[in-house]
Amino acid sequence: MKKQIISYFLWCIALFAQAEKHYTVIVSLDGFRWDYPQMYETPFFDQMAREGVKATMIPSFPSKTFPNHYTMATGLVPDHHGIVANSFWDPERKEVYKMNKPATRNDASYYGGEPIWVTAQKQGIKTGNVYWVGSDIAVKGEHPTYYQVYDKKPRLSQTERVAEVLRMLRLPEADRPQLVMLYFEDSDTYGHTYSPFSQETRKCIARLDALMRFLWEGLQSLPFAKDVNLIVTSDHGMATVSADRFVPIKHLLKEEWYTLIDGNLPAQIYTQPQFRDSVYHALKDLNHVRVWKKEDIPAYLNYGSNPRVGDIIVLPDLGWLVEEGNKTLPGAHGFDPTYDDMQVMFRACGPDFKKGYEAPKFRNVSIYSLLARLLQITPEKTDGCLEEVENMLIQ
Repeated sequence: MKKQIISYFLWCIALFAQAEKHYTVIVSLDGFRWDYPQMYETPFFDQMAREGVKATMIPSFPSKTFPNHYTMATGLVPDHHGIVANSFWDPERKEVYKMNKPATRNDASYYGGEPIWVTAQKQGIKTGNVYWVGSDIAVKGEHPTYYQVYDKKPRLSQTERVAEVLRMLRLPEADRPQLVMLYFEDSDTYGHTYSPFSQETRKCIARLDALMRFLWEGLQSLPFAKDVNLIVTSDHGMATVSADRFVPIKHLLKEEWYTLIDGNLPAQIYTQPQFRDSVYHALKDLNHVRVWKKEDIPAYLNYGSNPRVGDIIVLPDLGWLVEEGNKTLPGAHGFDPTYDDMQVMFRACGPDFKKGYEAPKFRNVSIYSLLARLLQITPEKTDGCLEEVENMLIQ
């Protein structure tokens, strides 16, 4: 009789644990401003807000694609995980890292911190991934359980990416990932090419809204649909720039003063040590930019301690670029993340989220903490915190 009671008790525990097992799909729509649902018709994102949580999320500095996707994955600001820009000089290797250069992009030693898929898998949880930054690189020697290689051609189409998510979630329970991360580049491409305020971008946003409804309907067709959370967010916003708002700097600097000027948002200047002050004093009084020695970058930007950060940082005001030419795409990002134009949409619905709740603004370093909480795993130490996002969860 005692054995029967113990067996029944263990069965109840197992049943309860199974009932509490939730799945989470998180989607990043690259370059998706916080106010696109106000600017354009987005009936599904509006539905998510009514049935779940809406918020505005603040990216980390610089508000670029690779730094911020990897920040969401690790919970660390770029200065701490090491992907300090889309491209940068690495003084230890004496080479330039570029996100579109396979030799550096695929070098796992560039990527610090621990992505959420590694944390989850260390604790026995399977994960799936479609093109999230870092997922096809063996960070800490480990990939997600299921993943796609971004450089492999032909790349999956929008609908194929959704189909791959649903395929993974239809696997037998023992093989099924509990966390799936999914990436789309379209809104970034259109924002750059046509500006965030254009008919072309409006149509792109409408297509993405319909695509996310298609994903949601697919999730609702699963036999465990009531146990699935969906999060849709982004890495950074997008601002309008133009060819008449350039701040040229090269003509003010002697070539022997620096080894490299990389980027324009911000411009990172890697100086010769003896000419560091010369570079700073030549640029510090320019209009429409802020110029700092790396150790003087304001604390709120959490930037400047990493050796990969330039010796001098030149950050343009919103809508301006550090450029030498006279041509530019109509949209850009990388600005101070406290600017509204750089902030992003956050929507979430499912069994763990409150209904019809508008959450306060929060930093994207806390996405890792949120995912760890949803997966019920022990997180690594990060720059974020659960307290910043737990208000949106059903307690």
